[in-house]
Amino acid sequence: MSRLRTFVSCLPILLLPSIALAQDSNASPLRIASPNGQIVLLLSDAMVVHPGDHNSAGLRYAVDFRGKWLMDESALGLKIQGQPELGPGMRRVRVKTGQVDETYTIPVGKTSTVLNRCNTAHVDFQDAAGRNLTIEVRAFDDGVAFRYILPEQPSLAKVRIEHELTQFLYSKDATLYPLILDGFQSSWEDEYQMRQVSGIHRDWLIGLPLLAQVHGVGWVAVTEADIDNYAGMYLRKGDAPFSMRAELSPRVDLPGVAVEAQTPVTTPWRVLMVGDAPGRLIESNIVLNLNPPSKIADTSWIRAGKSAWDWWSGEAAPSVSFKPGMNTATMKHYIDFASSSGFTYMLIDAGWAAAHYTRPDDYAQLADITHVTPGIDMPELLRYAKEKNVRLWLWAHWTSVDKYMDQAFPLFEKWGIAGVKIDFMNRDDQWMVGFYRRVVESAAQHHLMIDFHGAYKPDGLRRTYPNLITREGVMGKEYLKWSARTSPVHNTTLPFTRMLAGPMDYTPGAFGNSNRENFVPRNLMPMGLGTRAHELALFVVLESPLQMVSDYPEHYAGQHDFEFIRQVPTTWDEVRVLDGLPMQNITLARRSGKDWYVGSLTNWDARTVKVPLGFLGPGKYVAEIYADAPDAAAEPTHTTFTRQTVDRTTVLGVHMVSGGGNAIWIHPAATN
Repeated sequence: MSRLRTFVSCLPILLLPSIALAQDSNASPLRIASPNGQIVLLLSDAMVVHPGDHNSAGLRYAVDFRGKWLMDESALGLKIQGQPELGPGMRRVRVKTGQVDETYTIPVGKTSTVLNRCNTAHVDFQDAAGRNLTIEVRAFDDGVAFRYILPEQPSLAKVRIEHELTQFLYSKDATLYPLILDGFQSSWEDEYQMRQVSGIHRDWLIGLPLLAQVHGVGWVAVTEADIDNYAGMYLRKGDAPFSMRAELSPRVDLPGVAVEAQTPVTTPWRVLMVGDAPGRLIESNIVLNLNPPSKIADTSWIRAGKSAWDWWSGEAAPSVSFKPGMNTATMKHYIDFASSSGFTYMLIDAGWAAAHYTRPDDYAQLADITHVTPGIDMPELLRYAKEKNVRLWLWAHWTSVDKYMDQAFPLFEKWGIAGVKIDFMNRDDQWMVGFYRRVVESAAQHHLMIDFHGAYKPDGLRRTYPNLITREGVMGKEYLKWSARTSPVHNTTLPFTRMLAGPMDYTPGAFGNSNRENFVPRNLMPMGLGTRAHELALFVVLESPLQMVSDYPEHYAGQHDFEFIRQVPTTWDEVRVLDGLPMQNITLARRSGKDWYVGSLTNWDARTVKVPLGFLGPGKYVAEIYADAPDAAAEPTHTTFTRQTVDRTTVLGVHMVSGGGNAIWIHPAATN
């Protein structure tokens, strides 16, 4: 056992305002604990902890959870082009500690009010060459985070960061749930796997968040927050047993370089979400809390809502006399559907802007988004949508936004467009990170909301710019048009993995539900994989303030199950995860005002779960329950609907068939 470990039980939480330290070899590791004391990050100079051990020379951290080691001694530091590694041989010269204790509100999200409470430390280091590096630490009750600050200094005025030395060393052979990507230019759309850390291949590039179970200790997810003028982070297998190491997205214009910047340079937060069960991580707002406050003073125009959508259903409109497609009549048909359903929005997807496409479905080419294709009468659609109390979103390829943003965004504001869905970035290098920020800042100036598709994972930017209300970065429902990949197993994994970083535009709402035996991928009138009740539960389990209702209008006509979709909100006051494990099942409850919504999903295994309603307030409630019918495994569109009176002592028994689910709306009982 190293000396770093032996210090964990004997050091107090650092709460002194500032400590100046001599540069000697006897300085103790720093102990920064969460407010409840259950999570402790130790930060040390490894030359102190392991005298004479040159293999571990450098800055180190470790994480203890409830008296057990979650992360073992892991390396810290930066590699700057033309410079020795920054980290080895450094000595601590000053510590400044403090606390954050605030509560703030957000216009849309999984909780309307957010508690931001943590203990903090600013730790300055210096090496023999006089180079300086600061590590900032924050310890919350639901995780810890650290970041590097490279101060302005004579020897480091302009820097090119090649890579980080950041390491994540699990205390034992943890079970991981990695998203393995095919390169740095990726849409982040793939299945999650389950692997021991010892079974991770060295050539795999793993996207964040990375969930892990350290058996006998707890659950931890590695991700990042507040990416600004920096490159996105990935993970690869490290050299030490049970370790992963940081890998930065490279610049496309500077081989071997990830970040080019003038000092001072502040990296994103490296975040470890921590809990005793994976559901605790879903409830966490740590990623939001690690971002600066909102820069939008008046957020009243930022509104969550459900949206009709013309793309997923494949131009299906069997009840109409006109030819469906990207034309005014079809868009009016979807506006009518949104209006009659009480939806706030209708999203006009690819093909509305003026461009010369080589193929009808090739929308990757540059389009002039200040001009409209002849088939679309935009003034008439804007007039018609306003008459129907529906607002429009527009799709755009990112290259078109990059070229025309300064002209298009003011024009969209004049038109009364609600927001823009921007697609196919498929990168998170330093330049593209800057593009995201330019977009949301400009969009905010013109009262436009943003939905990024073909996107990297969220980093909490939506706290600073809450007009960024959702993004993709997930293998969603669209994949059922050409594959069987977005399965119930995938759906029960996403809340514990991708959704930890923030909202995801998965686009649920399929009513052509199918089991595995009868499923056929198809572009026109695509099927949903899993039961109807499973599909309804997705609207509760999966977080997205802009929630697509993806099927064509006629598929919902006359279906009582559609009443749940009409009713369910898309922004929330509170979230509780009641049960579940990745790749198996989940039961999650969300509150909106006095109403609660409970969604349960299972994988391909039929199961019965208990749903205790202890989260309810006092008094009687009515539970409206949409469940798998007894024959739903063979007939996945079949559901049962029941009402029953419940209170906070009630425990519901929920049975789900293979690929099944359950959706419940709980509201206060009427009083005379």
